[in-house]
Amino acid sequence: MKDRLEIGYYKYTIDSLPAQDRVLVVEAQAALKKAYPKYSGFSVGAAVRLASGKILHGANSESEVFPSGICAERSVLYYAEAIHSDDPVVALAIASDPSERECYPCGACRQVILDVQRRQGHPIRLIMSGGGTASIVENAEALLPFTFQL
Repeated sequence: MKDRLEIGYYKYTIDSLPAQDRVLVVEAQAALKKAYPKYSGFSVGAAVRLASGKILHGANSESEVFPSGICAERSVLYYAEAIHSDDPVVALAIASDPSERECYPCGACRQVILDVQRRQGHPIRLIMSGGGTASIVENAEALLPFTFQL
């Protein structure tokens, strides 16, 4: 039996994003300055908005002993959980340089975003930006519909 899966998402130009989302994309773009992409040459910045309104930044960091680097999304989410565990993540924006197209989380990051969402019991809005546009999903499950779960 064949089944079908549909994923709903929103598509915007950066200028037409809702104000809070546009601010978070600008923060993710600012986080690009903190990236250390010595080997790939691909910088990624991430910004999260916590329920309190506080915004945190993360950036990718690569290591000579690959794969010991970390993606921007995981760096900011692990920081948020370690330092602000009582303040849930409500939104996560991602930006990259170069940015000819939208930047999407890798598979490991998708799983971690979903893990954080499950632990905090609150959906995370994901804003994936680049190339002058952004795609938004309201819940991390949209990016990983067949998720791993113990």
